[in-house]
Amino acid sequence: MPTVALPEIALIRLDATHLDAAQRLSAQESWPHRREEWAFLLAMGPGFGILAGDRLVGTAVLTPYGTDAATCNMIIVDDTMRGHGLGRKLMEALVAEAGDRECRLVATESGQPLYAKLGFVPTGRIRQFQGMAIGLPAPDGPVLARGDDLPEICALDRDATGMDRSVLLGRLMAEGPVFVLRAGSGLRGFVACRAFGRGDLMGPLAARDDDAADLLMRAAIARHAGRFLRVDLSAAGARHADLVQAAGLLPVGGGVAMTRPGATRCPAPSGAETYTLASQALC
Repeated sequence: MPTVALPEIALIRLDATHLDAAQRLSAQESWPHRREEWAFLLAMGPGFGILAGDRLVGTAVLTPYGTDAATCNMIIVDDTMRGHGLGRKLMEALVAEAGDRECRLVATESGQPLYAKLGFVPTGRIRQFQGMAIGLPAPDGPVLARGDDLPEICALDRDATGMDRSVLLGRLMAEGPVFVLRAGSGLRGFVACRAFGRGDLMGPLAARDDDAADLLMRAAIARHAGRFLRVDLSAAGARHADLVQAAGLLPVGGGVAMTRPGATRCPAPSGAETYTLASQALC
């Protein structure tokens, strides 16, 4: 059988002109990202694409958090172009762009072998739940965040993740709603919610204890009663899986959290944990 020649391949930077083609690629993977999610990610950091001729056949996005960390996300290769090293080419572009930063991602089963070859190691399991939220009673305690809560939210998030996600959190505050749970003069936790995919997404949720996380989850679920809601639970969040299932959210898979150490090391979590992700792309 004669060998079929590949079209000319080019690595490019993604921009607003590629949003529709990128969204078609993610839809091909049955990922729920709308054009708006792609625009959100490309506003946060650089994206790379693979062109085969004039057709976009691969994508990858880097979301930097300060100078210490970044997430690698939206790593997609068109199913007609797999087996030609395009995924590796995209990942090498992301790692080079990240420089000395620690890189994090949530891996699909098919992507894990490639990421392992590039130095990523598993750090935990992410469990995804979604469905039409059943209205749970709104708990006492959590309240809507005020603009002047942002510095404390950023500090608590850094305690939980080791990353400076102040730009992301500022954008989530602008989209809202964000709930906070106060304790004296400080915060015990916060949870952000935003439009995503088929409905809404609950996350990130960071808290200083499990009871605070429980109250914040209940507040977010009560706010979204009757709406389609998605949540990506970390290992800490998995301790609350019964609660999200009682709210009508069903397990639909997930992924493996992986980290590639950088020359600069993120501080270890201190006094707080991440219970739900901002998304599997944003971690």
